[in-house]
Amino acid sequence: MKLFFRRFGELGQPVIILHGIFGISDNWVTIGRRLAERFDVYILDQRNHGQSPHSDTFNYFALADDLYEFIQDHQLVNPILIGHSMGGKVAMNFALENPQKIDKLIVVDMSVRKYPPRQEHLEIMQAMLAVDFNEVSTREEVEEIISKRIKSPRIRMFILKNLYHISQNRMAWRLNVQALFDNIDNVFEGVESPYTYDRATLFVKGGDSNYIREEDKDLILAKFPGAIFKTIIEASHWVHADKPDELCAVFSEFLEKECEVNMKN
Repeated sequence: MKLFFRRFGELGQPVIILHGIFGISDNWVTIGRRLAERFDVYILDQRNHGQSPHSDTFNYFALADDLYEFIQDHQLVNPILIGHSMGGKVAMNFALENPQKIDKLIVVDMSVRKYPPRQEHLEIMQAMLAVDFNEVSTREEVEEIISKRIKSPRIRMFILKNLYHISQNRMAWRLNVQALFDNIDNVFEGVESPYTYDRATLFVKGGDSNYIREEDKDLILAKFPGAIFKTIIEASHWVHADKPDELCAVFSEFLEKECEVNMKN
């Protein structure tokens, strides 16, 4: 599958960034631009997200295969791989199965374990599926409908980034919501590869998030024995949105190259 991507910077070692579920490449532009001062940065839209193609198949095998194809197509040598949430699990699966293909791994707020279904995810998808685009023509109408299930204004704004016009008077979701809904159990699966990844690995936890627990560290180290752990205080699961400067500083320390912190999105 040929994935849509955004590229920032053309010099230095390649960096690939993978967003989480319901996300798009645009969510990581601020961090990508900062990294682009030192690296050649590629931010991908994963399948069924953003401007990438849709498919009824949605699991970590397929997502990792898409990444493999992207690296081959763009002839990327020793890229650094950064994945957030679902993207973190894609990155982990890829690193374990293709350790020779990447130089370093960064996982943002995601563990290797299987997660129980999260009601929040189901409510988001149900809210999106409740929108009949034959009946609405404005962003405000869409927001009113999804607000019945999505109470958080912040999450509504995050989801509404997936809204776009396919014609002057007709909108749609960029997300393949039905495919995500049908395959959501796959997203919560654990990292089951029998292999280990011995190269430099960083796990970043949001201080206010429960996605990485203390007891997860032994599970992570069993598969990534060189892993180091950093916590960003007062950051939720969306670490890159809450604390971009602090995240850049953590990246800089790990990558041993300064991540610019004062650039505007």
